[in-house]
Amino acid sequence: MTSVMPQLAAVVLPGTGSDEVFVRSVFARPLAALGIELIAPPPPRGADVVAGSGRLLDEIAGTVEGPLLVGGISLGAHLATEWALRRQDRCAGVLVALPAWNGAADAAPAAVAASVSADLVAREGVAAALEVATAGVAPWLAAELTRAWRRHGKELAASLRAASVHRAPELARLPELKVPVGIAACTDDPVHPVAVAHAWAQALPKAVLRETTLAAVGADRQVLGRAAVRAWLRARRA
Repeated sequence: MTSVMPQLAAVVLPGTGSDEVFVRSVFARPLAALGIELIAPPPPRGADVVAGSGRLLDEIAGTVEGPLLVGGISLGAHLATEWALRRQDRCAGVLVALPAWNGAADAAPAAVAASVSADLVAREGVAAALEVATAGVAPWLAAELTRAWRRHGKELAASLRAASVHRAPELARLPELKVPVGIAACTDDPVHPVAVAHAWAQALPKAVLRETTLAAVGADRQVLGRAAVRAWLRARRA
């Protein structure tokens, strides 16, 4: 990734219960290597996380000259793709990291996890919910959850619940998106099945998928960002 793309900014949204700190750790350096400015806004609070993210992208687009590269992780990838479908006139491409489902959430693992976590947080509080959520998970992921969930605080349960019922882009709509899309997936991630990423890649007319692993991301967060950015670069040349 040596070519520089001046005057291009990327707005990247975090996943469910996550935050902009994680987004920066994943995408800041891979984008900077291309001369692309990363804009990583904090997620809207509570139940406004879905609708508020769309408004946030509109607001940022109104302050930046030229098209935006948009993207996100998990829920953030869904929301960025929805915006791109609506605003292709202002979109230079999409960075999709760990897409979690299409259409209705139904029994998607990420949606179920968010719903269960929302109930637990509402019932027991953030601290007690973290004890359950971080039990047996990799230390790096436990640390990310602990920081982000504590930052969400009393708004966490509403945010998780809104994410768990959000209707992601339908596979039938993805062919309408003509901008280049870079998709990154982890082959060892049961919450974000790699099969979902493959379905996105097959439905999108200009998409490239690159795979990595959660184990690699645990050692270096940038692995996920580099996979998405490199996939997007290749999709631009397709």
